[in-house]
Amino acid sequence: MSATLFSLTFVVAAPFWALMILLPNWTVTHRIIRSPLIVVPAVVIYAILVIPAFAEVLPAVFDPSLDAVRELLGTADGAAAAWAHFIAFDLFVGRWAWLDSRERKVPPLVMAPVLLLTILLGPLGLAAYLAVRTRWAGPTAPTSTA
Repeated sequence: MSATLFSLTFVVAAPFWALMILLPNWTVTHRIIRSPLIVVPAVVIYAILVIPAFAEVLPAVFDPSLDAVRELLGTADGAAAAWAHFIAFDLFVGRWAWLDSRERKVPPLVMAPVLLLTILLGPLGLAAYLAVRTRWAGPTAPTSTA
């Protein structure tokens, strides 16, 4: 079952990545991606893998050690759960970067490689976007007139 869930995890996230990268100016893309619920399928897969193993997972996360985490991730279920964790968080970060880039008017051709980097190496994609976003001004807050 873990092999199936491992494979399914990217399948449930890929359509959202495709929308952000390939159809960034489509109004339907914005309507779909603005919902944080796009990560729910990956979260459900994660829960299916982690909840039955709570007794093994909790000690490893409450008092983590390299050996305990290595042992936990060294199983098929542990690796599949870690993959679902990565996919869910990478998608959430990619979603945030995409929405923020739309507000800042960052060109889609600039964002496409950033989003690909986020898919492949999440934290490096986040770092790339944090660097990219400094080149475009954010939306200005409305000024109040008194």
